[in-house]
Amino acid sequence: MESVRGIVLWLLVINLGIAFGAGLYEARVVIPEWAGLPPRVWPNTGLMFWVYVTTVPLTLLVIANGFAWLRSAHPSNWYLAAIILAVVERIATFAYFIPAMVRLMSSDAASQSEITEALSQWLLMNYGRHALVFSAWFTSLKALVSL
Repeated sequence: MESVRGIVLWLLVINLGIAFGAGLYEARVVIPEWAGLPPRVWPNTGLMFWVYVTTVPLTLLVIANGFAWLRSAHPSNWYLAAIILAVVERIATFAYFIPAMVRLMSSDAASQSEITEALSQWLLMNYGRHALVFSAWFTSLKALVSL
């Protein structure tokens, strides 16, 4: 069981690192290019990238790591912290970030100022999500070192 825990923890570390880097890139490079453009011309990065990197894989890895932690002979507090932080981030993503972006991208009737305001709020809230992903990544790295 310990080897399975090591594997799923490694995969969590890798996935969180990718999610953190890609999230920063999207926030600093991709989304600012959308300003002033109608949402119908925005690329759907959720379906083009995120669904394959975090929506499905990260969610499954968080669940798998939760089970691995529960079954661990010597459960680490760093490991538990990483799982809790990742769960909070996943809840925020499914409760706010995905629905808000879907609403934004399908809002043909909204004015450009409403779209700009909603996108600005999404980006502002995204700083908190970046902090959660970074914290989960850092604590998962600490958990990996303590294996």
